[in-house]
Amino acid sequence: MPKRPRNSEEGIIEGVRYVPSPNCDERPAGSAIVLLVIHHISLPPGEFGGPGIVELFTNRLDPDAHSFYATVAGTRVSAHFLIRRDGELYQFVPCGARAWHSGESSWKGRAQCNDFSIGVELEGTGAAPFTDAQYERLAALTRELKARYPIRDIVGHSDVAPGRKSDPGPNFDWVRYRAMLKVRRKGAKDAKKIRTKLRTARTPRRERKAKKK
Repeated sequence: MPKRPRNSEEGIIEGVRYVPSPNCDERPAGSAIVLLVIHHISLPPGEFGGPGIVELFTNRLDPDAHSFYATVAGTRVSAHFLIRRDGELYQFVPCGARAWHSGESSWKGRAQCNDFSIGVELEGTGAAPFTDAQYERLAALTRELKARYPIRDIVGHSDVAPGRKSDPGPNFDWVRYRAMLKVRRKGAKDAKKIRTKLRTARTPRRERKAKKK
């Protein structure tokens, strides 16, 4: 299980690979972060582990390096986070800034999801299952973000841009992911109960009676 990441005051996760992207700007004034959007990406399509995703998000993609790159080399996009197949976590945009990940989108009648969301890319194609390491890292990251921001909903790109986008696709296991979040919450509550019982057991009986009075 990956260690819980720590989030700095600037909205940058400590201890991860931070590669600043120029493809971001300020959120509209008063836009609270209430949505988490999950995507998938692979560059070249169907290939994993190469520099293509990082180069795309930092405007350094060489259109001559692959036949597909010429179709996306001029695109200005980014996400806040990328989770590689081995679980390695990259950050491109501080959480407080607006990453350009959802495009034309809406959620619950509210347009422009980039204004009020955080975008997480999983390295994948949607045609193959995601890895155990990716689920573990995503769950840990989600817990950290929910502890810091008032995130109410977690959705796929296909939910905010139906008909236009299909990611993270049918192979993303929403049941497993949400269960991992619930297990950790239950574990934290159980641990708190145990700590309370231990403190009570260590308190002398006369002191406990005095507190009840």
